Amino acid sequence: MDKITLIATVTFGLETLVKQEVRALGFDDLRVSEGKIEFDATLADIPRANLWLRCADRVLLKMGQFTAVTFDDLFEQTKALPWEDWITPDGQFTVNAKTVKSTLQSGRACQSIVKKAVVERLKEAYQVDWFAETGPAFTIRVSLHKNMALLTLDTSGAGLHKRGYRAEAGAAPIKETLAAGLVQLSFWNKDRLLIDPMCGSGTILIEAAMLARNIAPGLNRTFASEEWPAVSKRAWQDARQAAQTAVLPGGGLQLWGYDIDPASIAIAKDNAQKAGVSGDIVFEPKEVKALWIDRQYGIVISNPPYGIRQSDFRQLNEIYIALNKMFRKKKGWSVYILTADEKFPHYFKRARPDRVRKLYNGTIKVNYYQYYGDKPPERAAKS
Repeated sequence: MDKITLIATVTFGLETLVKQEVRALGFDDLRVSEGKIEFDATLADIPRANLWLRCADRVLLKMGQFTAVTFDDLFEQTKALPWEDWITPDGQFTVNAKTVKSTLQSGRACQSIVKKAVVERLKEAYQVDWFAETGPAFTIRVSLHKNMALLTLDTSGAGLHKRGYRAEAGAAPIKETLAAGLVQLSFWNKDRLLIDPMCGSGTILIEAAMLARNIAPGLNRTFASEEWPAVSKRAWQDARQAAQTAVLPGGGLQLWGYDIDPASIAIAKDNAQKAGVSGDIVFEPKEVKALWIDRQYGIVISNPPYGIRQSDFRQLNEIYIALNKMFRKKKGWSVYILTADEKFPHYFKRARPDRVRKLYNGTIKVNYYQYYGDKPPERAAKS
């Protein structure tokens, strides 16, 4: 059982980044499709993948894949899988199912069938008629697409965006996995100035600091598979120790965050403290219109408020106008704005966006507007 197949699930638009992350962990022969990266692994790779993937949503263990046109197909082929290799006699497990363009259209019915099949398999394997369900938790995920059923076990538990540092997110939060993706899709590196003028709870800057200091995003949280006997405690200990050793010292980063709301700044500082990067970021309460940027080169990455009430549109327009006024003549600044408001390019008039990426923040469809600035001269790289 040491040879397994893992699947990193990913939000639409970030597949290329997650593919690069998986490859950076040393995996080859990747199978990439919309929303997931599949790769061959070992048991010891379950901790590594969960600890290190910054932009993936979850790490799933592939149990089986087969055609299922009828409920009998789904039941029999689910029962044929070796669930006892993973689920303990006292294991408590739930089933989540979704079905798209398949003959079996009811997700709830599929959940029930799979649950029944797994129970029957475990009864035969353990020679019991009743399960206490007081042990480790297991989540079985069933995905049916065009009659092809994919059955997996969720090794992550809570989604990978839950790093453990963000107790409070503020209004309209951006997911940590998406924030990490925005940073990696930009021209920013640890030698360059990065500003978020509407930083909210500080997620974008915290993710940048963690990236710069090589802090594994999952270092301060736990995962469902830590309680599974099939994955040794030693594997988790070794993976965490390696991640701790890989952390780079702080100092020298230029990360500045501002927000009009002092309460949000207080939350951002607390989040940075929990993430272990409080000494790497400067947070100050200040509205966009009051900012004065005296540097010729730098990066802006921000997620301004959107989806606000009609009565607040004037405030949103003022934010856009302030951004345009601040950066329209600063050709050395690269500006990256994530928003669901498709009118943003009409206000930021320095130039047309060099690129517009379609992404999702949770279930909200958003655009990542990218305006490339001039490359700084070597001596100005740290400005």
